[in-house]
Amino acid sequence: MKAILLLLASAYYAVITSAFTPTSFTNNNKHTTSRFSASSSSTSLAAMPICIVVEAEIKEDRMDEFLTMIEANAVGSRKEPGCIRFDVLQAEDQANKFFFYEVYEDAAAIDFHKTQPHYAAWGTFKESGGTISSVSKKASGKFMT
Repeated sequence: MKAILLLLASAYYAVITSAFTPTSFTNNNKHTTSRFSASSSSTSLAAMPICIVVEAEIKEDRMDEFLTMIEANAVGSRKEPGCIRFDVLQAEDQANKFFFYEVYEDAAAIDFHKTQPHYAAWGTFKESGGTISSVSKKASGKFMT
């Protein structure tokens, strides 16, 4: 829970320091993309990115395997068209608890992500009993930088 609060506080700080102006960014694919923020003329939900936050508790005897797999998943995901961000965070108070913060341009980008081998590796890891728990939440981007 503390890690989620830190993530939210960090996101809040980024929002309030951005002055709510349209921004341009370069994702890991080196494509320059415009994003809309609060003062932009187009702030419809259709123009806003889709975020996924995953909270996963990993079996302690599977940590090395998990870390190798999730690094490959993150690196592969960041190369996908439509993937704006893919972060893997580790809880400070529980070494086997992780949070994935994923941001995609739209639903089509998420659909594409789910067809990739690095995504399948996460599913295989979970199916093999590598996790104690895994919960995913989807959210629409609102005020993002």
